[in-house]
Amino acid sequence: MADETRQGEHRGGRAYIGSFTSAGGRGVVAASVDHRTGTLTVTGASDAVTDPSFLVPAPGGGVLYAVSETEEGAVAAFDVTGPAPRLLGPPAPVGGAHPTHLALAHGHALTANYGSGSVSALPLGPGGAPHPAVEVLRHHGTGPDPERQEGPHAHQVVPAPGGRWVLSVDLGTDSVHVSALDPATGGLTAHDETPLRPGSGPRHLAFHPAGSHVYVLAELAPTLTVCRWDPGAGALDPVEEPVVLPTDAEAVSHPSGIVAAPDGRFLWAAVRGDDTIAVLALDETREEPRIVTTVPCGGHWPRDLALDPWGRRLYVANERSGDVTWFDIDPTTGVPSPAGSLEVPAASCVAFA
Repeated sequence: MADETRQGEHRGGRAYIGSFTSAGGRGVVAASVDHRTGTLTVTGASDAVTDPSFLVPAPGGGVLYAVSETEEGAVAAFDVTGPAPRLLGPPAPVGGAHPTHLALAHGHALTANYGSGSVSALPLGPGGAPHPAVEVLRHHGTGPDPERQEGPHAHQVVPAPGGRWVLSVDLGTDSVHVSALDPATGGLTAHDETPLRPGSGPRHLAFHPAGSHVYVLAELAPTLTVCRWDPGAGALDPVEEPVVLPTDAEAVSHPSGIVAAPDGRFLWAAVRGDDTIAVLALDETREEPRIVTTVPCGGHWPRDLALDPWGRRLYVANERSGDVTWFDIDPTTGVPSPAGSLEVPAASCVAFA
């Protein structure tokens, strides 16, 4: 196995798959990536942390961070220099419930805590291990859906290009919050809040590679809000809200993840229920995404999607069918075509290093 692992890494890179241990998942799954075919080959796994649903590799790839999406909420660090992830000390509490997303900025791990509607900052030690949260910034507000929007539900946290601002997407308040992170202390200061359409339930966003626009994907409605981004003012300006499904789509759908092409020409969105990947083309203004097509995701309930490091393939974590599927992307049309799959029970995300 060691020789095969080294050979696989020479041909490609490393991928990490999060999964829900409470639903039969193996925890954090490590795999080699063959850059010629996109094939994933599992090299090891760790169930040392409960429900590691979202993963982020550290720059350099030697350490991998995971949220523990539990009521207590924690961030764990893994040494991933070997075939199987190895836990680096005890997970650190985030001071919030059910963290669903994680990002790294200025020597801190940032989490979006869905259950408590807050964003946390945890300092990272010299060896990469996280310390308990030093800041928890709570969102406030509700939305019109009494079951899903009875309070704030922070679903994603994303540092803006340049590192000055942090954006957090809140499904419960129908808004995107902007805050400032103090690199020295981990302090978070609320700066601005952009309201989106009531009841849309924003879930995830993606920056255009040029940093000029932000695309906010809703979960409670199959729509995408296009926003201009002003990095000086730290403010979003919504300008358009196209749909991400054809008008004749019949399934009850809940979009989940969104990624932008490295060249800024396409967006891809995963849509649960309809179980498709929506392909949207961007024009020169970057403000009028147009649906090119939708393609089957290759499984059921696509919770997350990610591009490989070369920008040639799209990987989808299908939670309920328990697999990761990958697609070759046509560089001209942006349309993905099925290329392979790997069984991963209760898969929740894919990350590359």
